[in-house]
Amino acid sequence: MGIVVIGTVFVDIKGFPEDSYIPTGRNAGRVEYVHGGVARNVVEDIANVELRPTFLSIVDNTPMGESVLKKLRNHKVNCDYVLSKPNGMGTWVAVFNNDGDVAGSISSRPDFYPILHVLETKGDEIFSQADSVVLQVDVHKDIVKKVLELAAKHNTKLFALVSNMSLAAERRDFLQKFDCFICNQLEAGLLFLDDYTGKSKEELRDILSQKVIAAKIPSMVVTMGGDGAVYADMSGNKGICPARNVAVKDTTGAGDAFCAGVAVGLTYGKDLAGAVEIGTLLAASVITSSENVCPRFQPEELGVKVNL
Repeated sequence: MGIVVIGTVFVDIKGFPEDSYIPTGRNAGRVEYVHGGVARNVVEDIANVELRPTFLSIVDNTPMGESVLKKLRNHKVNCDYVLSKPNGMGTWVAVFNNDGDVAGSISSRPDFYPILHVLETKGDEIFSQADSVVLQVDVHKDIVKKVLELAAKHNTKLFALVSNMSLAAERRDFLQKFDCFICNQLEAGLLFLDDYTGKSKEELRDILSQKVIAAKIPSMVVTMGGDGAVYADMSGNKGICPARNVAVKDTTGAGDAFCAGVAVGLTYGKDLAGAVEIGTLLAASVITSSENVCPRFQPEELGVKVNL
């Protein structure tokens, strides 16, 4: 079954200015509608590394929902466990500045609770065949608990990613049960109740190492945008992975591609440092285009050997 990804689907509505962006003005430009959502992006990124992932999610019972499923299936994502429900997808509206960074955004979250029934009725079938599971940890608490129960029962590697850090921060004890938690610099500050803005890579690496040991989080990776990423685990291993030097067009989805790369690496034999390098490569491939996901790679290009 490969890697299983559990999380929400969104429609991203993205606005790009034609001229210099004025935050308080009316900016002429273009508007794009793109399939999005952290988990949806991650599962497509994994599929684009030819790894045949499985997706547990919900889409709208509308032409847009059908479009999401069609695209994922075309990318060879197993969508057998995706439900179709009214208002099954969320919406994210974002405006970008001239540097390709998000100037402002707002989102409407979908009702993801029906996935709990899928886990209760088919969870053993799914987890017993999974190489690993990636969970969007800010979904309903009952879903997180069920995933943790199934992962423990089947000894399944478990990775956490986040869409809403405020919700995830309320579940700090859950993070002790994930093999790796991946977030960005701002989200790490929310988790540890501190402000890491302006910290150097070296400073944040050392802080992270102290925090994961004290909080008993098995391992954690924190992205720092153009400064790359830092990582640490409970055993005291820690490090820095520099960002790739590429031209930035649109940063949307870069963090999701990074998460996908780390999950792929840790699932298929890489240590934490090697997995972060894969994540950095996939993230760099996303920010050079207006797409939310990485282009096609062969597993061998990432140093990964998988028998599907």
